[in-house]
Amino acid sequence: MRAGGADWLAELLLALGWLLLVGLQASQAANVTVAQESGVVREAENESEVDEEAENDNDVPENETPAEPEEEVQNKTVVKEVEFGMCTVTCGVGIREVILTNGCPGGESKCIVRVEECRGPVDCGWGKPISESLDSVRLSCVHISPENRFKYLWKLLKSDQQPVILSNDSAVLDIQRELHPMAFECDTLDNNEIVASIKFTVYTTSELQMRRTIRPDTDAVLVFVLTIGVIICIFVIFVLIFIIINWAAVKSFWGAKASATEIHSEMSSMKYKDSTSLDQSPTDMPGHEDDALSEWNE
Repeated sequence: MRAGGADWLAELLLALGWLLLVGLQASQAANVTVAQESGVVREAENESEVDEEAENDNDVPENETPAEPEEEVQNKTVVKEVEFGMCTVTCGVGIREVILTNGCPGGESKCIVRVEECRGPVDCGWGKPISESLDSVRLSCVHISPENRFKYLWKLLKSDQQPVILSNDSAVLDIQRELHPMAFECDTLDNNEIVASIKFTVYTTSELQMRRTIRPDTDAVLVFVLTIGVIICIFVIFVLIFIIINWAAVKSFWGAKASATEIHSEMSSMKYKDSTSLDQSPTDMPGHEDDALSEWNE
């Protein structure tokens, strides 16, 4: 019985061992198949990603532009600062310069970009003729080139009456002098808008001659005063230059003069003291003589 039991136990152990070996082999085979399948999947995924990247590289969008160099981008982002020059007129219409203060070619600090129109107050007050003689006067409206860009309206002004519109529509008006002074006004219009207005006074021939005779006297006085002022200014400048160049000699001269005045003042003070002492000595002498006589009598 014991021998049969031992054989049975040995067979049971062998069966269990065989079953364990079969299970291990089956599990290893399953792991190998799973690993192979995962490797195949990964290779397929990698191949699909490579294909997508190649398609993306080959397909360039139509709207996309190639990248620009950094220097060009920096040049395009430079901020251009602009300032405006003075207007050529204080009223009406004129021109001014547009000056670029940053971003000029050649590294210049300032450069003129363009010239543009500028405007001031419409009323220009009373103007002067561009030319005149004893018989005629030539007047001009306020305008800039091109002259035909604007419209011009000339009017003859009369006191306590409506102005008379003249037929002349050009920028220049030639007037013959008459027996009475006349006043004219010119309006400069741009797109039916008044941009400048100026007035003129046309004097008679006698008034013009009188004004011309009065003006030379005033002009002569003005020229004389200006000439004297200029001469005085030049003289003062030369004196200052001489003092600066010869400062040592001037200093010694003034020092000697100051010492001479001091000596003179000291001498005058000494003379004053001597005179006072002489004035006091006669009053003192009788006292001494009386003392001497009293001693002699004794």
